[in-house]
Amino acid sequence: MRYHTPTSFPDAARLAASTAGVTRFLAGGTDVLVQMRAGMVLPDDLIDLKKIPGVQDIARTDDGGWRIGIAVPGAALGAHEQLKADWPGVVEGMELVGSTQIQGRATLIGNLCNGSPAADSVPGLIAADASVEVTGPDGSRTLKVAEIPAGPGKTHLKKGEVISALLLPPRGAHGGDAYLRFIPRTEMDIAVVGCAINLRLEGDTITEAHVALGAVAPKVISVPAAAEAILGTTLDDAALEALATAARAACTPITDKRGTVEFRTDVAGVLAKRAARIAYTRAKGASA
Repeated sequence: MRYHTPTSFPDAARLAASTAGVTRFLAGGTDVLVQMRAGMVLPDDLIDLKKIPGVQDIARTDDGGWRIGIAVPGAALGAHEQLKADWPGVVEGMELVGSTQIQGRATLIGNLCNGSPAADSVPGLIAADASVEVTGPDGSRTLKVAEIPAGPGKTHLKKGEVISALLLPPRGAHGGDAYLRFIPRTEMDIAVVGCAINLRLEGDTITEAHVALGAVAPKVISVPAAAEAILGTTLDDAALEALATAARAACTPITDKRGTVEFRTDVAGVLAKRAARIAYTRAKGASA
């Protein structure tokens, strides 16, 4: 195995584009190192991104949004009060990944690029309409987070491309988000269903909404019909039922030892209602 430590993302992209065998990027390492030790993957080239300036930074952008480095661990996100105040749902999704020790290493971008449909941090990012900067051998482009997952263990990134930053939009006034998941145990488990909701209010009325579900399809999905179900409402009982119905209708899960199709589908509706209530309360300026 060849171990590389590029000092810029263009250099990392050129390295990745020139490799002929199995290539993996290293930022936090909580996925790739476990896979290597288990013999699931043996890279010919391991490209360590931690030497690149800025990969550990969390910074405000000019428009009031956030730029998050690709090696920022979950623990740093949870400790950042301003980011947590703006996007609590995004942060709480990442804080559910692994143990305290794992939180010291695991990253949002690693969770995204691992390609798991049950990734806890991805629904919140999709609901937030987050984007990523992608650097490739021919330059850079910006993609929505929702465009990255392609299926279990797969992404839509091209040969030689590497994500170089995560971009969260400005929170703006009267907005709130939330993420909830169901797991069989109280901690340290993989989501059977995950749901993130992000919304904005004018007065008591919802004027903008985004809904994303995890672990109910081959990839984390955005559910526009569920968002439309609560637009123009004050999140009354009828709106919540319409939201739950739309969320369940979007589900195409599998049955396995952790949950049946019927169970996952039902829980998706339950979590959607609960997450919506929390996001709504947060949007009104109260804690939840």
